[in-house]
Amino acid sequence: MIYADYAATHPLRAVAREAMTASLDLWGNPSSLHAAGRNAREALEGARATVARLIGASPSEIVFTSGGSESNTAAIRSAALHGAREGKRHILSTVIEHPSVLNTLHALSVEGFEVALLPVTSDGYINAPQVAAAIRPDTALVTVMHANNEIGTVQPIREIAAVCRRRGVPFHTDAVQTVGHISVNATELGVDTLSFSGHKFGGPHGIGVLYVRKGAPFTPLIPGGHQEAGRRAGTENLLCAVGLAAALEEAVNTMDGTGVLLRSLSNALAGNLLNAIPSIRLNGCPRCMSPYCDSPCSLPHIVSLTFDGIDGEALVYRLDTEGIAVSAGSACTAGSPDPSHVITALGLDPETALGTIRISLGADNTDEDIARMTEAIVRLVTDLQAF
Repeated sequence: MIYADYAATHPLRAVAREAMTASLDLWGNPSSLHAAGRNAREALEGARATVARLIGASPSEIVFTSGGSESNTAAIRSAALHGAREGKRHILSTVIEHPSVLNTLHALSVEGFEVALLPVTSDGYINAPQVAAAIRPDTALVTVMHANNEIGTVQPIREIAAVCRRRGVPFHTDAVQTVGHISVNATELGVDTLSFSGHKFGGPHGIGVLYVRKGAPFTPLIPGGHQEAGRRAGTENLLCAVGLAAALEEAVNTMDGTGVLLRSLSNALAGNLLNAIPSIRLNGCPRCMSPYCDSPCSLPHIVSLTFDGIDGEALVYRLDTEGIAVSAGSACTAGSPDPSHVITALGLDPETALGTIRISLGADNTDEDIARMTEAIVRLVTDLQAF
């Protein structure tokens, strides 16, 4: 089988499995004062310190959650609550955010907040001046994803955060697709909150992180006990926290070499397909799919392609029967009869947008995989277009 759906989930890394297995005997509650609890607490805080070091944060700024969706929701709702207390009920975001962000914003709009979604260019980008022009005196929060999960575009988060800081507006970024794949330093980015999820870089499912900048006001989404310094109630998921930290350490340590490999494989695949089927649309930054982009502004492993006259899900199913796993877009929107909101935001009409697939590669993919995928996609697209 050729697995090319790493943006949906990364296979569990061996180092994460080993770290979790070694921690199975740490059955104590990390909040307990006895020896079993202290041992569990030591392992949990070790994982927290590792995560903090790898993203340029302090351990006290790291909150373990159940995943990216919870982290996003907690950050957004906390900022909205604090803004409302000051009479600020305006929230800025973009039209291409992850559903966990957009659906949280929709719920807040029902609760009386005014949500404005900024448009993107045909390549999927926004810029800091756009955000600056849209900020108002009553803006409670700006939230912009670091990189898009469907087309891989990387936004200028540092510049946007600087604008928000000058205007006194809290800024959150969804970094689920970037942590473990490209360099992410929360302090250098200048964000107030930042979200990511373990399974995107080879950690276990069901564990995520919310970075909360020291001094930033925060109200927990899940109140109750005093776990996570009062920011997220519930007994901590020690095994998964240890697995996440181990996976992130390996991902960061191998990031440079893996990035070069994945950029080369992605470029080869996109080039092969564009040569074979000239009518294909490459979604995202076209410069990054060439050796001439000195500062790539898209993730190295995501290739989004739209084919005329086919149904993307039909192509995904046919590829699956041939042992090739790709997706028709975000795993969080799989099964929806509607076209991707990300692809239509680029200017494609709904019918054309339905002909999109996302290929996301990993370090285990090879040149042989690229050749096999190229042949299968060209053949199957030709067959589907003939109907």
